[in-house]
Amino acid sequence: MTTRNRTEVTEFVLLGLSIWPEMQPFIFGIVLIMYLVAVMGNSLLVIVALSDPKLQTPMYFLLSHLSFIDIFLTSITVPQMLAHMLSGNRTISFNCCMIQLFFFMAVGSMEGHLLAAMAYDRYVAICDPLRYSAIISHRLCLRITLTSWVVVSLNSLLYSVLVTRLTFCGNQVTHFFCDITPLLKLSCTRPVVNEMLIFTEGVAVVVSPFFFILGSYTRIGIAIAHMHSVAVLRKALSTCSSHILVVLLLYGSVIRMYLRPSSSYDLDQDCQVAIFYTVVTPMLNPLIYSLRNQEVKGALQRLFRKFCISGNFQLGSQAKRK
Repeated sequence: MTTRNRTEVTEFVLLGLSIWPEMQPFIFGIVLIMYLVAVMGNSLLVIVALSDPKLQTPMYFLLSHLSFIDIFLTSITVPQMLAHMLSGNRTISFNCCMIQLFFFMAVGSMEGHLLAAMAYDRYVAICDPLRYSAIISHRLCLRITLTSWVVVSLNSLLYSVLVTRLTFCGNQVTHFFCDITPLLKLSCTRPVVNEMLIFTEGVAVVVSPFFFILGSYTRIGIAIAHMHSVAVLRKALSTCSSHILVVLLLYGSVIRMYLRPSSSYDLDQDCQVAIFYTVVTPMLNPLIYSLRNQEVKGALQRLFRKFCISGNFQLGSQAKRK
Protein backbone atom coordinates (compact mmCIF):
# COMPACT_ATOMS: atom_id res chain seq x y z
CA MET A 1 0.00 0.00 0.00
CA THR A 2 1.17 3.51 -0.73
CA THR A 3 2.18 5.86 2.07
CA ARG A 4 1.17 8.99 0.17
CA ASN A 5 -2.15 10.67 0.89
CA ARG A 6 -4.81 10.32 -1.78
CA THR A 7 -6.68 13.53 -2.59
CA GLU A 8 -9.28 14.51 -5.13
CA VAL A 9 -7.37 16.75 -7.52
CA THR A 10 -9.33 19.64 -9.04
CA GLU A 11 -6.31 21.59 -10.28
CA PHE A 12 -2.60 21.11 -10.90
CA VAL A 13 0.35 23.35 -10.15
CA LEU A 14 2.81 23.45 -13.04
CA LEU A 15 6.22 24.00 -11.46
CA GLY A 16 7.75 24.78 -14.84
CA LEU A 17 11.45 25.58 -15.02
CA SER A 18 11.61 26.32 -11.30
CA ILE A 19 15.05 24.76 -10.95
CA TRP A 20 16.51 28.13 -12.06
CA PRO A 21 14.42 30.77 -10.22
CA GLU A 22 17.06 33.48 -10.63
CA MET A 23 17.09 32.87 -14.40
CA GLN A 24 13.33 33.29 -14.90
CA PRO A 25 13.47 36.77 -16.54
CA PHE A 26 16.20 35.65 -18.94
CA ILE A 27 14.38 32.41 -19.76
CA PHE A 28 11.13 34.33 -20.31
CA GLY A 29 12.79 36.66 -22.82
CA ILE A 30 14.54 33.88 -24.74
CA VAL A 31 11.47 31.66 -24.93
CA LEU A 32 9.25 34.59 -25.99
CA ILE A 33 11.64 35.50 -28.83
CA MET A 34 11.88 31.89 -30.01
CA TYR A 35 8.10 31.52 -29.87
CA LEU A 36 7.53 34.65 -31.95
CA VAL A 37 10.15 33.55 -34.48
CA ALA A 38 8.54 30.10 -34.70
CA VAL A 39 5.04 31.50 -35.26
CA MET A 40 6.14 34.13 -37.78
CA GLY A 41 8.46 31.79 -39.66
CA ASN A 42 5.91 29.01 -39.99
CA SER A 43 3.12 31.46 -40.85
CA LEU A 44 5.26 32.90 -43.62
CA LEU A 45 5.97 29.42 -44.95
CA VAL A 46 2.23 28.60 -44.97
CA ILE A 47 1.44 31.84 -46.82
CA VAL A 48 4.14 31.23 -49.40
CA ALA A 49 3.19 27.58 -49.99
CA LEU A 50 -0.50 28.42 -50.42
CA SER A 51 -0.14 31.60 -52.49
CA ASP A 52 2.75 30.96 -54.88
CA PRO A 53 1.60 29.19 -58.09
CA LYS A 54 4.93 27.38 -58.44
CA LEU A 55 4.46 25.73 -55.06
CA GLN A 56 1.01 24.29 -55.75
CA THR A 57 2.29 20.71 -55.51
CA PRO A 58 1.53 17.85 -53.10
CA MET A 59 4.95 18.21 -51.46
CA TYR A 60 4.35 21.83 -50.51
CA PHE A 61 0.80 21.06 -49.43
CA LEU A 62 2.33 18.69 -46.87
CA LEU A 63 5.00 21.24 -45.96
CA SER A 64 2.41 23.96 -45.35
CA HIS A 65 0.43 21.58 -43.15
CA LEU A 66 3.62 20.74 -41.23
CA SER A 67 4.17 24.45 -40.60
CA PHE A 68 0.58 24.78 -39.39
CA ILE A 69 1.20 21.85 -37.01
CA ASP A 70 4.33 23.56 -35.68
CA ILE A 71 2.35 26.73 -34.96
CA PHE A 72 -0.32 24.71 -33.20
CA LEU A 73 2.18 22.60 -31.24
CA THR A 74 4.15 25.51 -29.82
CA SER A 75 0.99 27.55 -29.11
CA ILE A 76 -0.52 24.75 -27.01
CA THR A 77 2.20 25.03 -24.38
CA VAL A 78 4.39 28.13 -24.66
CA PRO A 79 1.88 31.01 -24.14
CA GLN A 80 0.62 29.34 -20.97
CA MET A 81 4.18 28.88 -19.68
CA LEU A 82 4.98 32.53 -20.38
CA ALA A 83 1.77 33.67 -18.66
CA HIS A 84 2.61 31.57 -15.60
CA MET A 85 6.15 32.99 -15.47
CA LEU A 86 4.82 36.54 -15.78
CA SER A 87 1.99 36.30 -13.25
CA GLY A 88 3.49 33.81 -10.81
CA ASN A 89 0.20 31.88 -10.78
CA ARG A 90 1.07 28.41 -12.04
CA THR A 91 -2.25 26.63 -11.48
CA ILE A 92 -4.29 24.94 -14.21
CA SER A 93 -7.68 23.30 -13.70
CA PHE A 94 -7.99 19.53 -14.04
CA ASN A 95 -10.24 19.81 -17.12
CA CYS A 96 -7.94 22.32 -18.85
CA CYS A 97 -4.98 20.06 -18.10
CA MET A 98 -6.70 17.09 -19.75
CA ILE A 99 -7.64 19.21 -22.78
CA GLN A 100 -4.05 20.39 -23.12
CA LEU A 101 -2.81 16.80 -22.83
CA PHE A 102 -5.23 15.67 -25.56
CA PHE A 103 -4.24 18.39 -28.05
CA PHE A 104 -0.53 18.14 -27.32
CA MET A 105 -0.43 14.37 -27.88
CA ALA A 106 -2.61 14.58 -31.01
CA VAL A 107 -0.67 17.41 -32.64
CA GLY A 108 2.72 16.01 -31.63
CA SER A 109 1.86 12.62 -33.13
CA MET A 110 0.47 14.27 -36.27
CA GLU A 111 3.85 15.82 -37.00
CA GLY A 112 5.41 12.36 -37.32
CA HIS A 113 2.67 11.20 -39.69
CA LEU A 114 3.20 14.22 -41.92
CA LEU A 115 6.94 13.59 -42.03
CA ALA A 116 6.21 9.99 -43.05
CA ALA A 117 3.95 11.21 -45.88
CA MET A 118 6.70 13.59 -47.01
CA ALA A 119 9.21 10.72 -46.96
CA TYR A 120 6.92 8.70 -49.25
CA ASP A 121 6.64 11.71 -51.55
CA ARG A 122 10.45 11.93 -51.76
CA TYR A 123 10.70 8.17 -52.37
CA VAL A 124 8.33 8.31 -55.35
CA ALA A 125 9.99 11.47 -56.72
CA ILE A 126 13.44 9.84 -56.70
CA CYS A 127 12.71 6.17 -57.36
CA ASP A 128 9.74 6.45 -59.73
CA PRO A 129 9.83 9.99 -61.18
CA LEU A 130 7.95 9.13 -64.41
CA ARG A 131 4.89 8.01 -62.43
CA TYR A 132 5.14 10.68 -59.74
CA SER A 133 2.18 12.77 -60.91
CA ALA A 134 0.05 9.64 -61.29
CA ILE A 135 0.86 8.33 -57.79
CA ILE A 136 1.17 11.49 -55.72
CA SER A 137 -1.78 13.85 -55.96
CA HIS A 138 -3.44 16.51 -53.85
CA ARG A 139 -6.32 14.11 -53.26
CA LEU A 140 -3.98 11.42 -51.93
CA CYS A 141 -2.23 13.91 -49.62
CA LEU A 142 -5.58 15.14 -48.34
CA ARG A 143 -6.74 11.58 -47.64
CA ILE A 144 -3.48 10.77 -45.83
CA THR A 145 -3.78 13.94 -43.76
CA LEU A 146 -7.41 13.36 -42.77
CA THR A 147 -6.80 9.69 -41.94
CA SER A 148 -3.77 10.61 -39.82
CA TRP A 149 -5.82 13.19 -37.91
CA VAL A 150 -8.44 10.55 -37.10
CA VAL A 151 -5.81 8.05 -35.91
CA VAL A 152 -3.85 10.47 -33.71
CA SER A 153 -7.04 11.98 -32.26
CA LEU A 154 -8.38 8.58 -31.21
CA ASN A 155 -4.97 7.65 -29.76
CA SER A 156 -4.79 10.91 -27.81
CA LEU A 157 -8.37 10.52 -26.59
CA LEU A 158 -7.56 7.04 -25.26
CA TYR A 159 -4.57 8.33 -23.28
CA SER A 160 -6.50 11.32 -21.93
CA VAL A 161 -9.40 9.17 -20.74
CA LEU A 162 -7.05 6.73 -19.00
CA VAL A 163 -5.27 9.59 -17.22
CA THR A 164 -8.58 10.97 -15.94
CA ARG A 165 -9.24 7.58 -14.30
CA LEU A 166 -6.01 7.71 -12.26
CA THR A 167 -5.89 8.54 -8.55
CA PHE A 168 -3.38 11.30 -7.86
CA CYS A 169 -1.34 11.74 -4.68
CA GLY A 170 -0.62 15.44 -5.03
CA ASN A 171 -1.05 18.08 -7.68
CA GLN A 172 2.43 19.54 -8.26
CA VAL A 173 3.52 18.71 -11.81
CA THR A 174 7.26 18.97 -12.45
CA HIS A 175 6.76 20.37 -15.93
CA PHE A 176 5.61 23.53 -17.69
CA PHE A 177 2.59 21.86 -19.31
CA CYS A 178 0.40 18.79 -18.83
CA ASP A 179 2.33 15.91 -20.37
CA ILE A 180 1.75 12.20 -19.95
CA THR A 181 5.01 11.37 -18.12
CA PRO A 182 4.83 13.81 -15.16
CA LEU A 183 1.10 13.07 -14.73
CA LEU A 184 1.81 9.33 -14.48
CA LYS A 185 4.44 10.12 -11.85
CA LEU A 186 1.74 11.67 -9.65
CA SER A 187 -0.34 8.49 -9.67
CA CYS A 188 -0.70 6.83 -6.26
CA THR A 189 -0.21 3.38 -7.77
CA ARG A 190 1.88 2.32 -10.70
CA PRO A 191 -0.25 2.95 -13.82
CA VAL A 192 0.55 -0.40 -15.46
CA VAL A 193 -2.13 -0.11 -18.14
CA ASN A 194 -0.96 3.34 -19.20
CA GLU A 195 2.68 2.26 -19.35
CA MET A 196 1.78 -0.83 -21.38
CA LEU A 197 -0.13 1.35 -23.83
CA ILE A 198 2.85 3.70 -24.21
CA PHE A 199 5.10 0.79 -25.22
CA THR A 200 2.52 -1.00 -27.41
CA GLU A 201 -0.22 1.11 -28.93
CA GLY A 202 1.83 4.27 -28.40
CA VAL A 203 4.77 2.80 -30.29
CA ALA A 204 2.45 1.77 -33.12
CA VAL A 205 0.99 5.26 -33.52
CA VAL A 206 3.99 7.45 -32.67
CA VAL A 207 7.03 5.45 -33.76
CA SER A 208 5.64 3.55 -36.75
CA PRO A 209 5.94 6.69 -38.94
CA PHE A 210 9.63 6.78 -38.01
CA PHE A 211 10.14 3.20 -39.21
CA PHE A 212 8.22 4.04 -42.36
CA ILE A 213 10.60 6.97 -42.92
CA LEU A 214 13.61 4.70 -42.37
CA GLY A 215 12.21 2.20 -44.85
CA SER A 216 11.60 4.91 -47.45
CA TYR A 217 15.12 6.27 -47.18
CA THR A 218 16.60 2.77 -47.21
CA ARG A 219 14.89 2.11 -50.54
CA ILE A 220 16.01 5.52 -51.81
CA GLY A 221 19.59 4.68 -50.85
CA ILE A 222 19.42 1.28 -52.58
CA ALA A 223 17.97 2.85 -55.73
CA ILE A 224 20.67 5.53 -55.84
CA ALA A 225 23.41 2.93 -55.29
CA HIS A 226 22.19 0.98 -58.32
CA MET A 227 22.24 4.11 -60.49
CA HIS A 228 25.98 4.78 -59.95
CA SER A 229 25.44 8.47 -60.69
CA VAL A 230 27.02 11.31 -58.73
CA ALA A 231 24.52 13.77 -60.22
CA VAL A 232 21.59 11.68 -59.00
CA LEU A 233 23.18 11.41 -55.55
CA ARG A 234 23.59 15.20 -55.32
CA LYS A 235 20.01 15.76 -56.43
CA ALA A 236 18.74 13.25 -53.87
CA LEU A 237 20.74 14.88 -51.09
CA SER A 238 19.45 18.30 -52.11
CA THR A 239 15.88 16.98 -52.15
CA CYS A 240 15.99 15.02 -48.90
CA SER A 241 18.53 16.73 -46.63
CA SER A 242 16.07 19.22 -45.12
CA HIS A 243 13.52 16.51 -44.43
CA ILE A 244 16.11 14.19 -42.86
CA LEU A 245 17.32 16.96 -40.55
CA VAL A 246 13.78 17.74 -39.37
CA VAL A 247 13.13 14.01 -38.76
CA LEU A 248 16.28 13.73 -36.64
CA LEU A 249 15.34 16.80 -34.60
CA LEU A 250 11.84 15.51 -33.89
CA TYR A 251 12.46 11.83 -33.20
CA GLY A 252 15.69 12.39 -31.32
CA SER A 253 13.78 14.30 -28.65
CA VAL A 254 10.70 12.02 -28.77
CA ILE A 255 12.76 8.87 -28.17
CA ARG A 256 14.69 10.63 -25.41
CA MET A 257 11.44 11.69 -23.70
CA TYR A 258 9.04 8.78 -23.95
CA LEU A 259 10.53 5.49 -25.14
CA ARG A 260 12.45 4.47 -22.02
CA PRO A 261 11.59 2.78 -18.72
CA SER A 262 9.80 4.93 -16.16
CA SER A 263 12.56 4.24 -13.63
CA SER A 264 14.99 6.28 -15.74
CA TYR A 265 12.84 9.40 -15.94
CA ASP A 266 14.44 12.64 -14.80
CA LEU A 267 11.64 15.21 -14.88
CA ASP A 268 13.96 18.21 -14.58
CA GLN A 269 15.94 17.09 -17.63
CA ASP A 270 12.70 16.25 -19.43
CA CYS A 271 11.61 19.88 -19.07
CA GLN A 272 14.74 20.95 -20.91
CA VAL A 273 14.14 18.39 -23.67
CA ALA A 274 10.50 19.50 -23.90
CA ILE A 275 11.62 23.09 -24.46
CA PHE A 276 13.63 21.79 -27.40
CA TYR A 277 10.78 20.07 -29.24
CA THR A 278 8.03 22.55 -28.30
CA VAL A 279 9.98 25.74 -29.09
CA VAL A 280 13.34 25.15 -30.74
CA THR A 281 12.28 22.57 -33.32
CA PRO A 282 9.22 24.54 -34.55
CA MET A 283 11.47 27.59 -34.81
CA LEU A 284 14.15 25.75 -36.81
CA ASN A 285 11.86 23.88 -39.23
CA PRO A 286 10.95 26.88 -41.47
CA LEU A 287 14.59 28.02 -41.43
CA ILE A 288 15.77 24.56 -42.50
CA TYR A 289 13.27 24.33 -45.35
CA SER A 290 13.76 27.90 -46.57
CA LEU A 291 17.55 28.04 -46.39
CA ARG A 292 18.12 24.67 -48.10
CA ASN A 293 15.29 24.79 -50.64
CA GLN A 294 15.77 26.88 -53.78
CA GLU A 295 12.07 26.77 -54.67
CA VAL A 296 11.04 28.12 -51.27
CA LYS A 297 13.75 30.79 -51.40
CA GLY A 298 12.56 31.83 -54.85
CA ALA A 299 8.94 31.98 -53.66
CA LEU A 300 9.95 34.12 -50.66
CA GLN A 301 11.81 36.51 -52.95
CA ARG A 302 8.77 36.80 -55.25
CA LEU A 303 6.52 37.42 -52.25
CA PHE A 304 8.78 40.18 -50.90
CA ARG A 305 9.05 41.81 -54.32
CA LYS A 306 5.27 41.71 -54.62
CA PHE A 307 4.86 43.47 -51.29
CA CYS A 308 7.56 46.02 -52.16
CA ILE A 309 5.93 46.82 -55.52
CA SER A 310 2.52 47.06 -53.86
CA GLY A 311 3.91 49.34 -51.16
CA ASN A 312 5.65 51.60 -53.67
CA PHE A 313 2.47 51.79 -55.76
CA GLN A 314 0.42 52.86 -52.75
CA LEU A 315 3.01 55.49 -51.79
CA GLY A 316 3.03 56.79 -55.35
CA SER A 317 -0.77 57.00 -55.41
CA GLN A 318 -0.80 58.92 -52.15
CA ALA A 319 1.84 61.32 -53.44
CA LYS A 320 -0.19 62.05 -56.59
CA ARG A 321 -3.29 62.80 -54.53
CA LYS A 322 -1.36 65.33 -52.50
